[in-house]
Amino acid sequence: MNRYRWRTFALEMVMIAVALVVAFPIYVLVNLAIRPTSDTGSPIRPTSSPTLTNLTQAWQEGGLGGALANSVLVTTASVLIVLAVSSLAAYPLARATARWSRGMFLLIMLGLILPFQLAALPLYQTMRDLGLLGSVWALVLFYAGLQVPFTTFLYVGFMRALPRDFEDAAMIDGCRPLEVFRYVVFPMLKPITVTALVLNAIAVWNDFFTPLLYLSGSDQQTVPVALAGFVGQFVSDWNLIFAALVISIVPILAVYFALQRSIINGFAGGLKG
Repeated sequence: MNRYRWRTFALEMVMIAVALVVAFPIYVLVNLAIRPTSDTGSPIRPTSSPTLTNLTQAWQEGGLGGALANSVLVTTASVLIVLAVSSLAAYPLARATARWSRGMFLLIMLGLILPFQLAALPLYQTMRDLGLLGSVWALVLFYAGLQVPFTTFLYVGFMRALPRDFEDAAMIDGCRPLEVFRYVVFPMLKPITVTALVLNAIAVWNDFFTPLLYLSGSDQQTVPVALAGFVGQFVSDWNLIFAALVISIVPILAVYFALQRSIINGFAGGLKG
């Protein structure tokens, strides 16, 4: 058995210190979210009379119910489309040896180089012509196109490290390429799929500029836009802002705790691959 040494103790102290540094902002967030508006003391001081009034008021005044529903819909639909399109596109790009494969891969990678702000105006005009302005489906279409290059890059790099033995065996047994991908390749992509799911979900959920642009002038909004509504030029009720922030992170935390083991294994396997 390993002996408990001073180095182990020092490592534990460092990890405890890091945990406290990470937990401190969360403590301040929750502490202010449950603090009465009349209490103007230091945010570090524990709240003497916690209340849930701020949470209820933030939910009602900020329209967080509809905003959360829109964010969940946009994030879920966008991520599913991105994962499906990117994984299917990455399979021939990773396995084909023809010149077109390398050229097509470089063409897709241009999406990582060119900033989407350059196409903000043309995309806005396109959404207007399609009649999608003010609709959450404009966001789904935008994110699906924006995140595909990065996700395809992740899938291609991971697939190139996978052995082809199982695929060759499946083809010898008579499977078509799409069947090989569905039944053989895609199950082996679970680590990178979970990694891509988390990265894309966080990027879509936290985006502020795109919903503000495409949903402007409508009664539709996502969580970041709803949170921005609590901050005015002259008045900012920080207790309600922090209460709204607590509400907004609950869905993400719920998904994380439900898929905690898969997410950790996915990150470990994806980074290793």
